[in-house]
Amino acid sequence: MHAAVVTSFDDPPQYRDHPDPVARGTDEVVVEVLAAGLHPRVRSQASGSHYTSTDELPLVPGIDGVVRDPKGRIRYAVLDDTLLGTMAERTVIDVRRSVVLPHGIDPVQIAAAMNPVMSSWVALRRRIDFGRRQRVLILGGTGNAGRMAIQVAKRFGAAHVIAAGRDTARLGELRALGADETCTFDELALAADVDIVIDYVWGEPTARAMVDMLTARDNRSAPLTWIEIGSVAGPTAPIPSAALRSTRLQIVGSGIGSVPGRDFVKELPKLVSAVTHGVFDVRARAVPLAEVEHAWTATAGMSDRIVLVP
Repeated sequence: MHAAVVTSFDDPPQYRDHPDPVARGTDEVVVEVLAAGLHPRVRSQASGSHYTSTDELPLVPGIDGVVRDPKGRIRYAVLDDTLLGTMAERTVIDVRRSVVLPHGIDPVQIAAAMNPVMSSWVALRRRIDFGRRQRVLILGGTGNAGRMAIQVAKRFGAAHVIAAGRDTARLGELRALGADETCTFDELALAADVDIVIDYVWGEPTARAMVDMLTARDNRSAPLTWIEIGSVAGPTAPIPSAALRSTRLQIVGSGIGSVPGRDFVKELPKLVSAVTHGVFDVRARAVPLAEVEHAWTATAGMSDRIVLVP
């Protein structure tokens, strides 16, 4: 079969022949891949930079996808850590980590939406006690996952959602998705009195944002929960110790490890139902798997999710 194969962490995957997959466990089946999203998490997997990386090569990237099982059913599947991901004509899934999809779904739309929606959905459902009527700030609101986080927070009952980003043109699109306010990173003091921050940025921008916001808060003893999900600006952030001592700030992460795999699986049915019923605005661009090397380096726009189609 053909697959996107990583042979060096310094180079994009290449479209090439790869051995056919073999199911080994009792709950494993070989499936035909219909669509696989090129998520930031997949890029870090292929570069060996994700914290779960084992540095083993070669590998086929891809952490989830829409597949057809041996009985002809269409499923959305999440993969365990594996060297054989979903960016291939066929792969192996554990059926316990999948959900059967309804007839007539668009595999590209599902593959594009599920991972970015899941990031904020699971964070608010499984990492904190999210109450209705809370105020939420989203750092990185113009990216694909950030756009979804606006819609997820509103769906879960947020009273006020503020989206922050650098691209003012893209910020202007976010009110249509439910954002009550938008701001640039230079204006974050205006968002100081939120209850929750969903952070896809991290790095130096988050460190500066945290200081600006905490300094400007009307009541520093009011709880502020900062959920770290992504790190597009860098893997480390120099947080001043005073930020933790002088305010009631709680920093939590949401991802593999901090959220058990079983908790991700428990959220899948409701999440799939919301996505398949068109609850979320999805921007997807289908690209043939054979063009993976070009797609890897092309700029599709942060609000579009590339989906590779075998």
